[in-house]
Amino acid sequence: MEVATEMHELNNLTVIHSIQELQARLDRNERQGRTVGFVPTMGFLHEGHLSLVEQARKHNDVVVMSIFVNPAQFGPGEDYDAYPRDTERDTQLAAEAGVDILFMPTPEEMYPQEGGIHILPGTQASMLCGASRPGHFDGVLKVVLKLFNIVDPDRSYFGMKDAQQLAIIETFVRDFNLRTDIVRVPTVREQDGLAKSSRNVHLTAMERKEAPIIQQALQQGALLFAEGHAVAEIEKQVAEHIVANSSGCIDYVSLLSYPALTALDEPKGEAIIACAVKFERTRLIDNIIITKKDGSYVQNDDEQ
Repeated sequence: MEVATEMHELNNLTVIHSIQELQARLDRNERQGRTVGFVPTMGFLHEGHLSLVEQARKHNDVVVMSIFVNPAQFGPGEDYDAYPRDTERDTQLAAEAGVDILFMPTPEEMYPQEGGIHILPGTQASMLCGASRPGHFDGVLKVVLKLFNIVDPDRSYFGMKDAQQLAIIETFVRDFNLRTDIVRVPTVREQDGLAKSSRNVHLTAMERKEAPIIQQALQQGALLFAEGHAVAEIEKQVAEHIVANSSGCIDYVSLLSYPALTALDEPKGEAIIACAVKFERTRLIDNIIITKKDGSYVQNDDEQ
């Protein structure tokens, strides 16, 4: 049987598996003015996750990370069982990064019973990944709300690689007056431009060589956006570049307003060019969030 709390010598990291114990430790009445920064993850940590910890460490007295592969956000036939896991390595990396409390609940701890109440995201969830993954963002908001209630963080840190998820969570926090500030953290990339992702481990050697094409195509789309090309033409050229230079299968390429995720009549204002590409064993997502200014563009996820 798993113990509720574990202490690790490195940097005095505390590992907690129990919701009740974590809530007791983080009770706002006992914080004495100390702020809590929260980094929710599904584990198999990489530099992208650690960049979230770095930002949380700068701005908060206590840093909490959760590692929980959330079954509620995986649909039929998706890769829940195959999702990479390495608890020992993750614990070591979290400690080295300066995490104070690592929360690692089991599915039974998080979902002991099902009461039939569901959270339904709005139109933002019908675009991009939500169009081909019905119910996915229902599961994301379900676990996010539970984690926010359990940790009760002052600030919560999310990477911009999952830009649709970020937009939906920002809207959720705003509309339901949740008492945490959402902090956007720029996407961390490999030297060749591929966005860091736990799923990259499933790429074959050839697919790994092809994968940077995704970001190259999006950069090309950003230039077309700045030049004022039609939305449909931008989406077409981005998709054609990926298809011509990789073995991946396009799930979607979309140019939308951001963070509302609504259709654009013309390239203007703040927007996102996003895509999902399926390879043999994994599905990669990437995006560029841009603002057109005086015939050029600002890539917004480089601003922080």
